[in-house]
Amino acid sequence: MSEHTAHISWKHGNEAFTYKTYSRNHLWDFGDGHTLAASAAPAYLGDPSRVDPEQAFVAALASCHMLTFLALAALEGIGIENYEDAAIGHLEKGEDGKMEITRVELHPSITFAPDTEISGEHLRALHHKAHAECFLANSVKTQITTVI
Repeated sequence: MSEHTAHISWKHGNEAFTYKTYSRNHLWDFGDGHTLAASAAPAYLGDPSRVDPEQAFVAALASCHMLTFLALAALEGIGIENYEDAAIGHLEKGEDGKMEITRVELHPSITFAPDTEISGEHLRALHHKAHAECFLANSVKTQITTVI
């Protein structure tokens, strides 16, 4: 139905190319002039001022959930003024002993329009449906939970 591309580029600098010395800094180019400075996580010798793949993975899952939730709310006529999420990804050893983001916790905070009332049960149902319909949640084995 659609394709989504990213061009990743890294260049060797002046430092020696050893595990502890090579730069992890690289660029993600999404086309149309949209680039993002990326690196490894600081724990893996990356630059803490740049986004790392694990952060991006967590952000992508949280963003997909939010966009799906907003679409569902709009289709139901539920007014939303603000949506924020302090998502947390947990990098742990998986069942096979390899490191992976085993679980992601979404912590959405939603401000509804002044004339909007929604029950806790309806809110939970909307989040459940958003999770079930999120393209990225359907694409990964990572456990994703919404804490509300």
